[in-house]
Amino acid sequence: MYIVIVLLFFIVGTIFGSFYNVVGYRIPRGESIMYPSSHCTKCNHKLGPMELVPILSFLFLKGKCKNCGEKISSFYPIFEFLSGVLFALSFIIFGFSWQCLLSIVFISMLLIIIVSDMKTMIIPDSVLIIFSIIIIIIKYFMVGVPGIVYSLLDSLYSFIFMLMLKLLGDFLFKKESMGGGDIKLLAVFGLTIGFPISIISVVMAAFIAIPVIIIILKNNSSHILPFGPFLAISAIILNFLNIDIKTILEIITI
Repeated sequence: MYIVIVLLFFIVGTIFGSFYNVVGYRIPRGESIMYPSSHCTKCNHKLGPMELVPILSFLFLKGKCKNCGEKISSFYPIFEFLSGVLFALSFIIFGFSWQCLLSIVFISMLLIIIVSDMKTMIIPDSVLIIFSIIIIIIKYFMVGVPGIVYSLLDSLYSFIFMLMLKLLGDFLFKKESMGGGDIKLLAVFGLTIGFPISIISVVMAAFIAIPVIIIILKNNSSHILPFGPFLAISAIILNFLNIDIKTILEIITI
């Protein structure tokens, strides 16, 4: 029975992952997430039900549009698969609990942001606001009003830290070092995983980004690297580790 539930979480995750890919692509462009329906970007062929099955459709179609033969990016099935894995992991680690729901909601926001920031260099305010409201509601059932107050303070501390980091970077590099979306994103980190765990996510994200930066510099590319996806990856890792300030202090004092 346990395996069946895990599989169900995975399947649901792949379905939502497919939807989040659309949301992350369209919202920054000011497009509707409902219309037009999913279609081939080359020939505008409207995808039928059998062409919208996460992962499997890509395999059955051999990675090509059924109508015109245009190659479909492998990003889609990979993203859907990873979404399924993350949903399943939320259940495996937290079981049926409010923490599991919080994890899924938080991860959902991060998946949308990964797509959005990668494709448009934008972290939509609407996404941050909507998910923040949902997170606060879940937190109410988890920790009550006093806990929400502490979470909001953690959010404020995280926002201030990221703002100061941006101002320092702007001063040192004599140009904009970080987007406003990254600063607001960290506020949601503080709300969800707490402060100073949110700060650890920044340090972790920087280390994750280093290999990518080295490759870009090696190729003499002038491409501007979005930081949001790296923040999202680090936050997902810390979310599953589920550590708190007490644990950090114990590690430091060892």
